[in-house]
Amino acid sequence: MTTPQDAIRARRRLTNKMIAAHDAARLRPFFAPDVKLIVGDGGLILGVEAVIQAFAGQFADADFITYVREADTVKLDAAGARAAEHGRWTARWKTGDMGGTYLAAWRKVTGQWVIESELYVTLTD
Repeated sequence: MTTPQDAIRARRRLTNKMIAAHDAARLRPFFAPDVKLIVGDGGLILGVEAVIQAFAGQFADADFITYVREADTVKLDAAGARAAEHGRWTARWKTGDMGGTYLAAWRKVTGQWVIESELYVTLTD
């Protein structure tokens, strides 16, 4: 049986693959409709539509290559309905890389883990 931590790590790997493929539309099921995302420079993106549009905008940039998020830890709450993922992220462009640390809050909705919020902190550029 797959643990919740393994399921979340697998979903994160899938999002990394879709980002590398520049497939914004396929990212939608990984986010809660009311997702909140704080990007590396402190900007706030609210709602799944805005998140998907932000990805599509990045994918339209000819210099953009990918974002990679690598989980260091995934911790589950006592009820098994929420989890916190903490790790490192890297953004790659033809002109250079940047990265930092991130924290993602996941919740289980109708049997599937979705991202309810993410915080990215840029530590390199």
